[in-house]
Amino acid sequence: MGSRIAEGHPFPLGATWDGLGVNFALFSAHATKVELCLFDEKGETELERIELPEYTDEIWHGYLPDAHPGQVYGYRVHGPYEPEAGHRFNPNKLLIDPYAKQLVGRLKWSEALFGYTIGHPDGDLSFDERDSAPFVPKCKVLDPAFTWGEQTPIRVPWDSTILYETHLRGISMLHPAVPEHLRGTCAGLMNPELLRHIRSLGVSSIELLPIHAFVNDQHLLEKGMNNYWGYNSIGFFAPHPAYLASGKVSEFKEMVAHLHDAGLELILDVVYNHTAEGNERGPTLCMRGIDNASYYRLMPDDRRYYINDSGTGNTLDLSHPCVLQMVTDSLRYWATEMRVDGFRFDLATILGRYATGFEERHSFLVACRQDPVLSKVKLIAEPWDCGPGGYQVGGFPPGWAEWNDKFRDNVRAFWRGDEGELAELASRLTASGDLYNQRGRRPFSSVNFITAHDGFTLRDLVSYNHKHNEDNDEDNRDGTDNNISWNHGCEGPTDDPEIRELRLRQMRNMLATLLFAQGTPMLLAGDEFGRTQHGNNNAYCQDTELSWVNWDIDEEGRGLIEFTRRVIALRRAYPILRRGRFLVGHYNEELGVKDVTWLNPDGSEMGEENWHDPGSRCMGMLMDGRAQPTGIRRRGEQATLLLVLNAHHEDLEFLLPEVAEGQAWQCLLDSSQPQLRGTEPFEFGSLYDVAPRSLLLFELQTGGGKKA
Repeated sequence: MGSRIAEGHPFPLGATWDGLGVNFALFSAHATKVELCLFDEKGETELERIELPEYTDEIWHGYLPDAHPGQVYGYRVHGPYEPEAGHRFNPNKLLIDPYAKQLVGRLKWSEALFGYTIGHPDGDLSFDERDSAPFVPKCKVLDPAFTWGEQTPIRVPWDSTILYETHLRGISMLHPAVPEHLRGTCAGLMNPELLRHIRSLGVSSIELLPIHAFVNDQHLLEKGMNNYWGYNSIGFFAPHPAYLASGKVSEFKEMVAHLHDAGLELILDVVYNHTAEGNERGPTLCMRGIDNASYYRLMPDDRRYYINDSGTGNTLDLSHPCVLQMVTDSLRYWATEMRVDGFRFDLATILGRYATGFEERHSFLVACRQDPVLSKVKLIAEPWDCGPGGYQVGGFPPGWAEWNDKFRDNVRAFWRGDEGELAELASRLTASGDLYNQRGRRPFSSVNFITAHDGFTLRDLVSYNHKHNEDNDEDNRDGTDNNISWNHGCEGPTDDPEIRELRLRQMRNMLATLLFAQGTPMLLAGDEFGRTQHGNNNAYCQDTELSWVNWDIDEEGRGLIEFTRRVIALRRAYPILRRGRFLVGHYNEELGVKDVTWLNPDGSEMGEENWHDPGSRCMGMLMDGRAQPTGIRRRGEQATLLLVLNAHHEDLEFLLPEVAEGQAWQCLLDSSQPQLRGTEPFEFGSLYDVAPRSLLLFELQTGGGKKA
């Protein structure tokens, strides 16, 4: 039956339709034979097996002249089953093509999925002969044709970027304007009313949790849960089937077109550090059965076992050229064919680790920097993992931005009222120059956040002292205990008006700190109106209303939305809040300007004793608009701003300083008076009554003023 197959080509990898037929190409350095398995359109019945006839440069390939888009297929790969040597070939297991652009069906957990016989005394050294095809998702040949129209790339500059992190499913599941049959899908995110809300905030870029095809863990399904977050990828080219209401990959492209039309970039959270196949006792679904010894990092002294720097059982080996090619091919596919604007890399330290440790000249990082496509999109690292030397905040090379957890922890601690936080806060407000001001890296390199999908929401951060993960059915052992949170007097919801008001003010304080700090801010979806997860700080398995964004917004929430819009509008209106150069505090004698000056409440400049006073919880940050905004030796003409942060539990008076070429200060924002919309100017030397736990922003005026 396979006589009609031709030799084909070893490139491109995957299944490629050329208008006449389909070329199939699969990398495996250690296989002895590869069979292409063809299925009916539902993927339920295997119709025939065809041996790929050619093997070129470790690529198995063949060409089917009568195959078309829509053809459903998978692979069976023959080779040695020698786990001690790292080989786990088992042709009884149907395998997903790593380059598959679309998957059909879902994984159904069965003992037949495992390459070894569960319960056998030899464990994973045994060999299982059951056919896994009925239980594995199948691949579908894709017709990539799509008419994009005349849209040009968004290309938001880094200094104008504000990230909005959300979940593709969770953002629309409860939105009243989204039809029920479209909720939780790409079509749901296209909804005009939903996009109108996101755009109205002033954010520039939506960052989606993983949308690559992923697997729901067996232990979660047995407990009636799902892997909601999706950090369990099995296909790096295929969107997760459940996210396509139409069942067509073109729906993802339509979503991108709608986002771009709304002026929004799309950033994808991608998981190239591991796969859903787990450790030596995991299922054989894809790469393990194709060429385990090439795809995964194995223990050098016993290749039966996997290096587990990801904490999920296995680690992809990006030092292997063909694995590196797969990852960079995947990134280019999403950046070009799907027109995605950037990527956030989960546990990115793994992607730059050799056997000797993290290396910024790792082949993957070098490949991204020199690639004509990838070097032009946004690249954001989560710069840590659980492997040796895994914490690499500030350690990524030029061209990369990084999640900055030091910003998160310091800002939380400061507003909680912890002692001794001022000195570090100055670094965090100035884009963490102690970490990033080197080798020409820019302030955008610091992706600042206070909350993210992993951890408390903003409301929970001010409402709970402790995590409450009982719904995860792990006896509240999961999730971090280091939340740096404060419930302000009552654990969880309360009707106490004083506590409610203080919590709201603290949320405003942290939102304003995030958006007035130098660097790239990231806002968690729903924080703009105080979304809660009822104290759950690890909702990875909660595909329920607990995790979904609840659009039933009360009066407090509507007020917080307006405050968020206002703060973002101020950030966009004043370039000095998002400078392309680091504020360093050095006096420029040529210009007679100091770009940033740190002030005590009495108006004096902070000295060493002030920075290290554990009881000091208030300071002013004076940003002089006359400082040069670029490397060209000229004075700037931006507005001069004064940011005041007071984490004291009591009010205090702050002396408004005298600044050359100015005559007065106008208050633009006071977090204790969110309805305040500008004031009469205050003369130099005025004492402004700063409320307890509040943040203020002043603009230098050139006109006359009055005493407070």
